[in-house]
Amino acid sequence: MRTEGTLTRLDRVFTRLDREPQRPAHIDMPRMSRHRVVLFSATLAFYLAIVWAVVTTSWLVRLDWQVMFFRPYQQWPQIHAFLDYYVVLGQRGPTAVMVAAWLGWRSWRQHTLRPLLTLAASLLLLNITVGAAKLGMGRLGPHYATVIGSNEMGLGGDIFPSGHTANAVVTWGILAYLASTPRARRWLSALSAVTALGVGLTTVYLGTHWLSDVLLGWAAGLLIMLALPWFEPLIARVETALFDLRDLWRARRGRRAPVP
Repeated sequence: MRTEGTLTRLDRVFTRLDREPQRPAHIDMPRMSRHRVVLFSATLAFYLAIVWAVVTTSWLVRLDWQVMFFRPYQQWPQIHAFLDYYVVLGQRGPTAVMVAAWLGWRSWRQHTLRPLLTLAASLLLLNITVGAAKLGMGRLGPHYATVIGSNEMGLGGDIFPSGHTANAVVTWGILAYLASTPRARRWLSALSAVTALGVGLTTVYLGTHWLSDVLLGWAAGLLIMLALPWFEPLIARVETALFDLRDLWRARRGRRAPVP
């Protein structure tokens, strides 16, 4: 018979989570309010407007080329080395590991899998929506542009929208979304907004993205953050299912355990 002293590491993790099956009462769960729906609709309209402006080779494309020919990395070379490191804050792998480590600790302290599941849901939405847009529009970046003044669409690229920018919005924004208090949410929202703004502008400075790529990346990331409350019921069901699977696994293992 298995005793408390012989629990496996996985058993100890789930035992810790079992101590308080419900989220702490002082931590509210974001809901899809009317205000959030209005913001989502406005952001979606902005997203579609950017796509239309690029597809029709409007003034926005002309601005893209003007910024590209300005070559910010040549205008301010003294900050190039710093921005080469700063842009890593928008790379999915390193940022996901850092944020997942923090949210894993939050899950441990709050006795719930929701922080990690919410991060997983947001990154899945990010990969699906931004990845599909990139492949569907096939825009080439500034370094691979073929015709001056062209929108460079449908040429097999994967630059539109900016993945670095959208990832920065979502990965750092999830910390504000899961904040425990309104004050923490305000501060983290401001910090994540500044970080995402800086990452987007850094990609323009380095010449890896058009300005319109970054505008669309900001909108794409914000759409995911605004839509997350719609997925809260699914996240709750997944958490329940994981615990049910754990219980089933424990029961089966218990039946196989030898009787002393």
